[in-house]
Amino acid sequence: MITATGLEQLGFTAEVDFKLQDDGTGNGIYIKEWLSSSEQPIESEIEAADAVYQTNWNAKEYARKRKAKYDALNQFELISDDAINGTTTHKDAILAIKSEFPKP
Repeated sequence: MITATGLEQLGFTAEVDFKLQDDGTGNGIYIKEWLSSSEQPIESEIEAADAVYQTNWNAKEYARKRKAKYDALNQFELISDDAINGTTTHKDAILAIKSEFPKP
C-alpha cells in the first residue's frame, strides 16, 4: 500500500516531491504525480518505510500519553506552591504520570 508517511519516511515531501490520489474505485491510493528528481521508489520500499514509521510511532505511545497528562497539570503553580510550602506536589505528580505510563 502506498502511503504518504512511507514516502515521507524515505525523505520525500508531499506536494513537493509527490501527489497521491484515491479515485474511490476500491483500488486504493496511488502516486498521481511524481515531482521529485530522485527515482520513484517501488511500492515494497514505500511499505517497508511505512512499517518503520509505524513501529517508531507505536514505540512512543507512552510519551504521547505522558504529554497529555503533563499538559493537564498547572505545573508553574505546583512548583510555586512547593517552593512556598516546602512540599513535593509537583515532583509527586510527575512521578505518578511516569509510573502510570512507563517507558517500554
